Amino acid sequence: MSIGTAATTITNFEKSKILQQKSHQLIPGGAHTYAKGDDQYPELAPGFLVRGKGCHVWDVDGNEYIEYGMGLRAVTLGHAYEPVVEAAYKQMQQGINFTRPSTLEVECAEKFLDLIKGADMVKFAKNGSDVTTAAVKLARAYTGRDKVAICADHPFFSTDDWFIGSTAMSAGIPEAVKSFTVRFQYNNLSSVQALFEQNPGQIACLFMEPETIEPPLSSFLQDVQQLCCTNGTLFILDEMITGFRWDLRGAQGVYNVVPDLSTFGKAMGNGFSVAALAGKREIMELGGLYHSKDRVFLLSTTHGAESHSLAAAIATMDIYEQEDVVKHLYQQGKRLIQGIDQAIRANQLEGYFSLAGKACNLIYITRDQQQQRSQAFRTLFLQETIKRGLIMPSLVVSYSHTNDDIDYTVDAIAEVLPIYRKALEEGIEKYLVGQPVKPVFRKFN
Repeated sequence: MSIGTAATTITNFEKSKILQQKSHQLIPGGAHTYAKGDDQYPELAPGFLVRGKGCHVWDVDGNEYIEYGMGLRAVTLGHAYEPVVEAAYKQMQQGINFTRPSTLEVECAEKFLDLIKGADMVKFAKNGSDVTTAAVKLARAYTGRDKVAICADHPFFSTDDWFIGSTAMSAGIPEAVKSFTVRFQYNNLSSVQALFEQNPGQIACLFMEPETIEPPLSSFLQDVQQLCCTNGTLFILDEMITGFRWDLRGAQGVYNVVPDLSTFGKAMGNGFSVAALAGKREIMELGGLYHSKDRVFLLSTTHGAESHSLAAAIATMDIYEQEDVVKHLYQQGKRLIQGIDQAIRANQLEGYFSLAGKACNLIYITRDQQQQRSQAFRTLFLQETIKRGLIMPSLVVSYSHTNDDIDYTVDAIAEVLPIYRKALEEGIEKYLVGQPVKPVFRKFN
């Protein structure tokens, strides 16, 4: 790739196309993660990636790209980041799964709890859904209640029934289970109050991300927490994305709020499979050995504390403490904003294409001729940026994105936005190859 100029034109996906046909015969949806599926990308796109280094990746056809999104926000340092890989490799040579706990379980717990100041105890697992569902289970056991309040404006909490039953893809979820999940709106305190009034003494916990693309208004988080406290409901923050990205101590550190429970994952292990449920001792101990209440079966899995993943997590947290990773994420995000906003203005696309979110966690929004959110125009943007050597389902940066990477990206987008403008004026069908991408959560294909 000729970094510094957006002259790259990628059109060859022959091997990807062959492998895609095979994958759909073997794997429902052709991939093991819905967000990575073929329906999320244009027809002219790489189907499979085989290698990554830093923020660069290579597909099965040998094409090179700068990647944004970075493993669904999990790879915050960069692909194959050597200190993390080395730590995991050394531990693999010592064994990865024993009959009794590894000493790394204690070491990693101490490291994590030193960072997350409001938490007394932590339990590790392999993915975010494990720990969010464990948090719900703990809340139900602690309060003796069944219902869960979730933020309707936040896209994903778990693969499990308590959340999926609230989405358009609720096939296979019993109606009785669906009825236990109720929803409120972010930055709308009255909607939270209404839930408590409509479900008196029934809500075990309230689940939300501290922030997505919209920041909390003034004391919204604290006010929600107070409502939870008043109503005997546990206040739970999902820090899968904000943790180790907003701040070393998560968004709860940024906004000075201490939840009853919180969940972490993604960037915690730089792509290695590790997640964490953390919280107050009196709640967490329900899954332990030193209490007199009913026992909670909490996060007990064969691979929950594989030692190489914990070694990777320790190395990742060490790097965050030793180097100013978060500052770099904000700097590079701001560099993207400045360059892309200039290209938006140059093509008079205000109201049609825009950026949203924190600089460390940017997304882009595509709109049609009526300035309505458009999957078709999102697909066109993806199609044209892929041609120029960019994979960007979002604009999420990593510690490995250099100034040259950012400048190349801005130059490439500056080439793409005039095509976007022409599609608005002449019709998108003239420029888009194949069908538009689709939302993950939909009732039918």
